[in-house]
Formats: sequence, C-alpha cells, structure tokens
Amino acid sequence: MIQAVLWDFGGVFTTSPFEAFARFEKAHGLPDNFIRTINSTNPDDNAWARFESSAINADEFDAAFRREAEAHGHSVGGKAVLELLSGEFRPRMAAALAECKKHFSVGCITNNMKKAGEGPTMAASDQRAEQAAKVMAMFDVIVESSVEGVRKPQPRIYEIACARLGVEPAHTVFLDDLGINLKPARAMGMTTIKVVTEQQAIQDLAAATGLVFDF
Repeated sequence: MIQAVLWDFGGVFTTSPFEAFARFEKAHGLPDNFIRTINSTNPDDNAWARFESSAINADEFDAAFRREAEAHGHSVGGKAVLELLSGEFRPRMAAALAECKKHFSVGCITNNMKKAGEGPTMAASDQRAEQAAKVMAMFDVIVESSVEGVRKPQPRIYEIACARLGVEPAHTVFLDDLGINLKPARAMGMTTIKVVTEQQAIQDLAAATGLVFDF
C-alpha cells in the first residue's frame, strides 16, 4: 500500500533543463549533448557533483566546469550553464501533487545548488520563484543535496527522505526525470516513475497510486 509520494523538482514540475542545454549547444556551435557529457563524466566527483553537495561555491564551480569543458574541446563556464536550469512550469503536475497530498505524505528530493537561483528550486525569475514556492509549500519534507551534503543517486539521500516521512521505501512512489536517479530508489523497493512528459507521468502516477486525476 502506498503511503508517500516523493518528487524530484527540476524536470518534473518544470520542463527538462536538457531542452535548454540543447538550445544553448546549437546557439554556440557545441556538439549535441555536450553539457550532459561533461556532467556524466566522473559523475561522483566532477564540478557538478561537488557544487550540488556544497563542496565548492559558485565561482569555484564556474572555473571547474570550464576546465572540464575545455578538456572536452570547448570552453564553457559553469555560470552560463546554471542560467539554463530554470524550465517552464508544469501546472498539471502541481495539481497532481495537491491531489496526492490529500491521500499520502509528500516529499521532495532535489539535487540543487546554493545561490544558483531563487530558493531551493533554483528558479531564475521572480515569477518562477513564486510558482515554485507554492509547490514547495505543499511538501511535508524537502531534502536538498546542497543542505545534506549528499545527492542523488547516492542511496543515503533517499533514506533521509523516507526516515523524515516515517515510511518504508516499499510503500513509496518516486518520480524523477533521470533514470540514474531512479535506479537506487527502485533497488530500495520504491515504485519509480521516469518523467518523460507531463501527461505520461500523471498517467503513471494514477496507475501507481490508484488516484484519479481529472484535469
């Protein structure tokens, strides 16, 4: 029986930053998936991983990311990439969260970076920060990589979320847009949903929880 639903934020309540990465790469003559390639190289100790766990600050991230990019043949600063992280808001996903909250405990597990935007969702504008704040206010628990010093896909961050909600992983649904983040959650016994589109995710969430989302 499901007792809790855990959510990623970026790529779930907003469109995927990968879309913005692709536009940036095209505009700057970079190879396809250049940014994702950098972020997936040495993923446990690269600039991205260290910034999300608060091991380095924004200026250090900017320089470290540029060094990694240059090792792949192109010079791109980390701060330019941070500006791409705030996607378009998905109101139907927020409505699904509100419905889930009526029936289950709800929590957020987010890999984020201190001072990369407005608040834990890294929103890049006041309007998006306001939208995000309304979503974040619904969660019973928010677990941030920049606060905890651990990040997805490290199993510890999922354990923290479950412990704070007082639920077992086997009674939990977890939504994320990255398969690498879903794998350890699934190994712990969670029901996992990979968010590809808003409609698909809501349909999968309905199937997992037995709820009806009529919006």
